[in-house]
Amino acid sequence: MIRCAIAGLGRWGRTLVEAASADARLKIVRAVEADLDRARPFCEERGIALTGSFDDILADPTIEAVLLATPHSLHRAQVIAVAAARKQVFCEKPLALTRADAMAMFEACRAAGVLLAVGHNRRFWPSMWALRQITASGELGAILHIEGHNSNENSNAVLGGWRLSPEESPGGGLTGAGLHVLDAFTSLIGPTRQVYARLNPREAGPPQLDTAMLAIDFANAVTGTLATVRATPFYWRVHVFGSKGSAEVLDEVTMVVRKSASAPHQIKYPAADSVVAELDAFADTIEGKHPFPVTEAEVLATLSAFEAALQSMRSGQAVVCHAG
Repeated sequence: MIRCAIAGLGRWGRTLVEAASADARLKIVRAVEADLDRARPFCEERGIALTGSFDDILADPTIEAVLLATPHSLHRAQVIAVAAARKQVFCEKPLALTRADAMAMFEACRAAGVLLAVGHNRRFWPSMWALRQITASGELGAILHIEGHNSNENSNAVLGGWRLSPEESPGGGLTGAGLHVLDAFTSLIGPTRQVYARLNPREAGPPQLDTAMLAIDFANAVTGTLATVRATPFYWRVHVFGSKGSAEVLDEVTMVVRKSASAPHQIKYPAADSVVAELDAFADTIEGKHPFPVTEAEVLATLSAFEAALQSMRSGQAVVCHAG
């Protein structure tokens, strides 16, 4: 059993706690939360010791791993502190808002000999696993283009706090919903060479009405487009186009394959809890069974594209991504 602590018990932090309870290897025994009164009933119901001090869990020698579901701006200091305490780290996306901050975190964990796993749960959707397999197999021929869209009306319920801050969540819906698609692009196609991005803020809100659009050139000459709309109902689409066919994922379990001279073929995969799956992978990696599926190189490549997109939104010009 891996004794864990979690920092941050907002909506997603609580989701991680529930998912961890499905893996007998991970046991969340302590939690850090600034709003103790709000978190106390949740923790008491689950037998989790609650504290308002991050240092408390760092000093606890029985804690082997720390899960971070905190605002992005806290991640660098928290990850480096957890690494210094020689504890394994699982950090929710985005790991950072800049590639440089992410590099500093990976370097600190590497020096301490601990794992830094970044939570991109949609990597673990059964349909996205299948899309990576068909893309890599050559069945679609030479990959030419990719399109993606992720919208999520959860933002309509966010009326205050760090998620509305331009410093914490820049680029409209890109930091929250859109980053999932950028990560999918990286896992499917590879690193980005150049990004041209636009943010159209219709109303400041809350709730905020805005759209974000990206035109992407990848290092391997594939092109891509990405869009996200914060206020509209949930929608997910990642579509890979090749010289011999295309494959499109529409949700957690649905993929549509299209080839010349044949009708579109829809495939349904068995449902699986992607948050449980990513925490299973975290536990597997701690136990030395296999590397964590979201690699350091992929995290850095995604954040390079993210940074370039934000710069492009500000300048109105295409921006070349950081190489390497």
